[in-house]
Amino acid sequence: MLALTGCTGKIGGAVFDALLTNQLIPPSQLVVCTSSSTEDARWDAFKSQGGIVRHSNYDDPESMVKAFSGCTKLFLVSTPRVSMDFFDAPPGQGRERHHTDAIRAAQKAGVKHIYYTSLAFGPESVAGVMRAHLRTEAFLKDLKDIKFTVIREGLYNESWPLYFGYYDLKKDDRDEVVTAGDGPISWTSIADLGLASALVVVDPSEKYVGKTFYLSNSRTKTLKDIAAIVSKVKGREIRLKTVSLEEHCEYYITKMGRDKGAVEWWCTSYAALERNECWIKDSPFNELLSSRGRQPKPVEETIEEMLKG
Repeated sequence: MLALTGCTGKIGGAVFDALLTNQLIPPSQLVVCTSSSTEDARWDAFKSQGGIVRHSNYDDPESMVKAFSGCTKLFLVSTPRVSMDFFDAPPGQGRERHHTDAIRAAQKAGVKHIYYTSLAFGPESVAGVMRAHLRTEAFLKDLKDIKFTVIREGLYNESWPLYFGYYDLKKDDRDEVVTAGDGPISWTSIADLGLASALVVVDPSEKYVGKTFYLSNSRTKTLKDIAAIVSKVKGREIRLKTVSLEEHCEYYITKMGRDKGAVEWWCTSYAALERNECWIKDSPFNELLSSRGRQPKPVEETIEEMLKG
């Protein structure tokens, strides 16, 4: 039995869809763990095929023990509550607190193998967004009584507006987008990541046990490249302006009115880009997709769809 978390979110939902669409595992062997209502109509089709839906909440460790009960594998998606990381949360108080609670619940429930979704930044990343991931990875690696696999999921094609200065798809009229850095990014679509991750989880061999590895497209685009793509789609020139971290924070907090904690937490991602942390050169991603006759979706295609949608 495989327990899945985050099925109403991006990567969790993509993995769930890939498992069912590609018939990689019988629905009767899947347990959807959700903090929303287990009676929601969205689960009706899944239940009708023998699928199981259980209540699970990061704030209630005992609910996770019950949800994971009887499962040998757990696909653990990181908590979406990023505000836990703001203002340099000390060890044990950031998002890793939710993750370690879930891991302990899995141990208590008798889970044998945990697949954790980390993020495709460098192994010793300077990005604040990676802090909780790195702490969670370290926690997993210290455990002796459970198998683990850390999947560093590629930066989503669909997340380009966030990296591109919180770009507003509907009403952004800026001719110049301010960021605190730039660098090559191995953009990877959510649907493609869902399939590749699903194939890893159902692999019957031991080749992923105890491993930390990346799932990312091999092609890269910088934010300057993104500016050129957006310019082409919108029919007018949009430039990228790179400034210091301090200027970046001042601009988005004071001039754009964005949340201070969120901006300060996020802006260090640009320092990581400057270090080429998101240029992923070694990944089984393309091979996994090819095994199902699929080619990675280019970020250019995603950008055009999002801007025209």
